Amino acid sequence: MPAPEVDLLSPMLNQQGDTWTADFRGLKLRTALQPIYSISHKRTVGYEALIRAFDNDNSAVLPLHLFELPDSEAENLLLDRLCRYLHIRNYSGIKDQLNWLFLNVSPRVVTSGSQSDSFFGALLKKTGLPPHRIVMEIVEQPTDDAERLKDTVAYYRDLGCLIAIDDFGAGHSNFERIWNLSPDIVKLDRTLLTRALEDQRARHILNGMVTLLHQSGCLVLLEGVETRDQAMIAIDAGVDFVQGFYFRRPCLEFEELPHALADLDELLLEYKKRKRITQDPTQQLVSFFRTPFHRATEKLQLGQRMELACFELLNHPTVSRCYLVDNKGVQITDTLVSDATVRNQDPRFLPLENTASADWFRQQYLRQALAQPDNLHVTTPYLCVTGAYMCVTLSLAYQCQGELKVLCCDILANAHQTP
Repeated sequence: MPAPEVDLLSPMLNQQGDTWTADFRGLKLRTALQPIYSISHKRTVGYEALIRAFDNDNSAVLPLHLFELPDSEAENLLLDRLCRYLHIRNYSGIKDQLNWLFLNVSPRVVTSGSQSDSFFGALLKKTGLPPHRIVMEIVEQPTDDAERLKDTVAYYRDLGCLIAIDDFGAGHSNFERIWNLSPDIVKLDRTLLTRALEDQRARHILNGMVTLLHQSGCLVLLEGVETRDQAMIAIDAGVDFVQGFYFRRPCLEFEELPHALADLDELLLEYKKRKRITQDPTQQLVSFFRTPFHRATEKLQLGQRMELACFELLNHPTVSRCYLVDNKGVQITDTLVSDATVRNQDPRFLPLENTASADWFRQQYLRQALAQPDNLHVTTPYLCVTGAYMCVTLSLAYQCQGELKVLCCDILANAHQTP
């Protein structure tokens, strides 16, 4: 038997043709669906359900104003459940029998209801929508009862639903909630995208955040994509899914949904072209420095001092420093620093300058060089710990007196075009 809460809400819903509406405080509520696209699949994989409210004159009422109407926790919970009931009713009638339905729910609403109540399970049973097609979005808002929230999320997960955290990267969001709730999907707030468009550092942070979330076992969705440039940033960041006005606005007419296609083929083709262009300078670095590197290692094998062997390298205007490392990753000699680098040293980072006996084994460029001797390797730009600036490192391992040694050379990242 359906739970009493479902029976209580049913009279508030009205069917008009193939769609449903709901009545609340004199307003007519409707469902709008916005497609969510998988970049790799190049197609729709789900829809976010959004509530739209209209007054008696059919004028739109802002969702913010709608959710300010409840004057008690009980009515707030009723409105939340009514919206979910309406969305599921509408989505159940769509022919799409594969993709996800994303439903928003506030942590405050989640924790104000009884975790053990059967409203949502009864609702799915009544409408016939399988729980594995539901993604419950927990909006990034503070809650005074983290354990209650965790238990309620577990309730939805036990039903068979997926869990998403919404608006991550803004306001109260932090990785503590990721660890506590173990979401299946994390939706990044659009402010991360707008900052990444304006600031290269923010773009690196966005890319790093996506990597961390993937390592945490979460799929990543970037919402609020409104321009082509923002779409390209999303693709480059490695997110799994995208959503936003650039691809498709929320739609009240469900028959249009099968035609909500995004030209991801064209975007991915542009991305590949950009990558080929931006990878060329890195390959040019390898081509340009291969001969000077081999000359330097040959001189080192003959017993010449580092200063003489690396003279040609160190006098190149883009090179900041050269250093020699043994097969265990430990630096053998003092670092040779170019005159230009010495002149431009930031005194705030002087404690990091002396790298005698430093252990660089954790660095990928060192391990790659040791694994493939006599091949010149180049990194992508990274933050150099010796001066807290962005650099690219070239490394080459060679045999000397029966042991592998690695000659390393740092190049300022802003001295050339990088990927």
